[in-house]
Amino acid sequence: MKHIYKIRLLISIVVFILAVLGMFGVFYSIKLFDFQLLPVFQRVVVDFSIAALVILIALVGITFWCGRVYCSLICPLGIFQELCGAVLKVRMNKNHCEKQVNLPFKYFVGAIAWGILFGGGVLAFRYVDPYTLFGALVSGNNIGIIAVIIIAIALMLKDRVFCTNFCPVGLILGLISKVSLNKIYISDVCVSCGQCEKNCPSGCIDSKNRTVDNEMCVKCLKCLEVCPKSGIKYGIKPKSEVKFNPKRRDFIIAASALALFGGMIKAGIEIKDKVVEKIKDVILPPGAGDKERFLNKCLNCNLCVENCPNKIIQKADNEYGAVHLNYSKAPCKFDCNRCSEICPSGAIKRIDIEEKQHTRIAMAMINSDKCNECSLCVEACPVQAIIKENGQKPALNAIKCIGCGACKHACHFGAIEVFPIREQKTL
Repeated sequence: MKHIYKIRLLISIVVFILAVLGMFGVFYSIKLFDFQLLPVFQRVVVDFSIAALVILIALVGITFWCGRVYCSLICPLGIFQELCGAVLKVRMNKNHCEKQVNLPFKYFVGAIAWGILFGGGVLAFRYVDPYTLFGALVSGNNIGIIAVIIIAIALMLKDRVFCTNFCPVGLILGLISKVSLNKIYISDVCVSCGQCEKNCPSGCIDSKNRTVDNEMCVKCLKCLEVCPKSGIKYGIKPKSEVKFNPKRRDFIIAASALALFGGMIKAGIEIKDKVVEKIKDVILPPGAGDKERFLNKCLNCNLCVENCPNKIIQKADNEYGAVHLNYSKAPCKFDCNRCSEICPSGAIKRIDIEEKQHTRIAMAMINSDKCNECSLCVEACPVQAIIKENGQKPALNAIKCIGCGACKHACHFGAIEVFPIREQKTL
């Protein structure tokens, strides 16, 4: 166990590099983002699949067995904070970490975010989910940049304070970790040197009283390496050391958070219906369904934005709060379903290439007054929806059109426009 910290850190760095490469669309052969807790949970609910359910059960099971290893091994924002914390500590000449208090604030943040999600919308999670914020950061989204600046400032004061006292995903994992089978605990051979407490990035160790708050502990395992007497252990606590004595304050906080959670479910239902009012009609990625559904399901992680080969997926803007298509530079590739393959949350349903090629996402229209009968649109249309008979101008067969935009880009005279439709359909 002495070198387990170094092994864990090496794995974390590899995962982080893969996450960055995946977000930039450089390398994505491993479905790394399918193992992010919120997206996989949402995919189970929104776009149910057995694979997603198995992954979700596995994540919960691993947490129940090992504690919050997710936060130090899988979560890219968690690993990012650990790396930043180490750099900042060197720059600030800090040789120890600050002890933290398990604040009740996170329970209410979690109640709001999870309540609105259960009500049908992801609006709150776009601002607090670690995976989403990391994606927003890498893609240059203002929300991600601002969030990371705030987190960096917080890291100067206390390491991983976002993970321990704010993150709604960490909240759920922490509650499971509190009753996990394997925990960090201090044994009888401890000499109270305080090295574990000084080096704990989540500030969850009290060496004086020989206690560890496993709810806040992110299982970085650094304490095992720095302990000179192997007095701190990771495993199943001896029964004589197991203590569970909730205080009256804990019951009050739990009851208040549950009440807030219930209220947020109702609020989430109302927000879901109101958030789509007065938004512009947009063309959505194949598999998105309709603008109302997609706006309430898309996390805005921007993974699809960075991985789109034609770079036609546009980030959320003031007129539409989720990603959408922009045909100004290129059409939607007929033989590509990349966005459907990589969306981890189910906002873009996973459809195969054949179904994608038969999914109508928009509708083209030919302005005959501008058409010069060059027939380039006829050749460009991948589904033969545009025909040209002898002596006549090209005509659109609306029954076949899928709205991919290929004809628009083939036309040199601006005679073709592509318009959004209310709901995507499989032809």
